[in-house]
Amino acid sequence: MERLKVYVDGASRGNPGDAGIGIVMLDENGNVVKEMSDYIGQTTNNIAEYTALIIALKEALEMGCEEIEVFSDSELMVKQINGQYQIKNEGIKRLYSQVVQLMKEFRSFSINHVRREYNKRADELANEGIDMALGDEEVIDI
Repeated sequence: MERLKVYVDGASRGNPGDAGIGIVMLDENGNVVKEMSDYIGQTTNNIAEYTALIIALKEALEMGCEEIEVFSDSELMVKQINGQYQIKNEGIKRLYSQVVQLMKEFRSFSINHVRREYNKRADELANEGIDMALGDEEVIDI
């Protein structure tokens, strides 16, 4: 996969609370090539958002992706990565540094904010990650 569009989301119930990540990867024709869902423990929604992004970037690199366009409903994360907002939280600064290093591995990288309704599937996957870990729902193979 040379080129991917990736939708990422992080969810936290309680903030901080039980958290999960959701990732949807599309090829250049808009076909879903991979979906990921996972529980990441107790953390904040912002850390969950960054964690989803880092996992997505690593996975894209493993898939041989050279050009990536990322979409997230986290305006804070998108604006921090695009240099529009400062980062004050030390935990977020560490995650941001990882993102910057991973961004350099791509020939082309962009991240854009989308409204929540355009990120529904990634949000569903993030919540499924939490539900599976807490035993609230049956495990669904993706």
